[in-house]
Amino acid sequence: MNERFKKFIDQFEHQKIDAYLITDTVNITYLTRFPASESWLLVFRDEIFYITDARYTLEAKQGLQGITVAEYTKSMIPRVFELMGQMDAYALGFDDRQVTLAQFKEMEKHCPAEIKLVATGDVTEKLRWVKEKWEVDLIRKALKLNLKAYRYLKGVVKPGVTEKQVFAKLESYVKKAGAGFSFSPIIASGPNSCHPHARVTSRKIKNNEPVLIDMGMDIRGYKSDLTRMFFLGKIPPLVQEVNDFVAESQERAIKKIRPGIPASDVDYEARNFLEQHGLAKYFGHSLGHGVGLEIHESPRISQHNTTILKEGMVFTVEPAVYIPHKFGIRIEDMVLVTANGCEVLSR
Repeated sequence: MNERFKKFIDQFEHQKIDAYLITDTVNITYLTRFPASESWLLVFRDEIFYITDARYTLEAKQGLQGITVAEYTKSMIPRVFELMGQMDAYALGFDDRQVTLAQFKEMEKHCPAEIKLVATGDVTEKLRWVKEKWEVDLIRKALKLNLKAYRYLKGVVKPGVTEKQVFAKLESYVKKAGAGFSFSPIIASGPNSCHPHARVTSRKIKNNEPVLIDMGMDIRGYKSDLTRMFFLGKIPPLVQEVNDFVAESQERAIKKIRPGIPASDVDYEARNFLEQHGLAKYFGHSLGHGVGLEIHESPRISQHNTTILKEGMVFTVEPAVYIPHKFGIRIEDMVLVTANGCEVLSR
């Protein structure tokens, strides 16, 4: 049983449960370090069951260590309660955010009267907040390729080229590097850049306008996420001014990061600076988000999130200003919270 499972099971007493059912594939992958597929994980104090069907049984038995593969035929849920009875367990915890209403109704239908269902929230995901060294190393590799791809694009982004043509060349470059995107890239030129999640279009890039490019890489399941601004020809004074303010707000936020402070304090540092210059009204999303096995994880770096930062957390810092119908500026880097502050991983 690896250290992740030990930390996970240590929470059973507080939750007053005998077992825990994990239905989210990413959380299963995190705990088992095995690429889970169409499976559930049922964790007891002394034994762990990987519940899957005949298509994946052999692969699971070969790839999992210290975990019993429990095959099911028609439905996973009856199998869960068979195992609960087999292990003499009477309180089953589950993440109510990851179970659908239909699944919960079926759980209630098959649940014996002597077994209690206990909704616990994000028990597994809280463990994912703090990254281990090897996880950070994979994120660093993803970022290294990310930055190489941006350097490559410096020779691609030119007046007269369409956003879709830039995307095609970027996609080819990443495939040749033997990697994949962690999400569909955003390539937004001119007025398209005022949309935070702009779609790639056939618009031709023009001189004297900004181009916002947001992309991330995936290395062995771990993600990166960076946004960079490209400027063609002469930078208009307003664009330059806004870019400078956004860059300064990011620097101020990064200097604020350290263990022990609420995530909201970091958001405030950037948002307050933009407010002083009349730009906060154009900054409509949170300052950042955790990144790891998923491109959006906890902690969310927002003005309403009071989660306390801890050493080992990895998240983005991405202040932005989107002026409707004109242009948008977003500068996004990834940071690692260290013992005394933070390290910018993407520089």
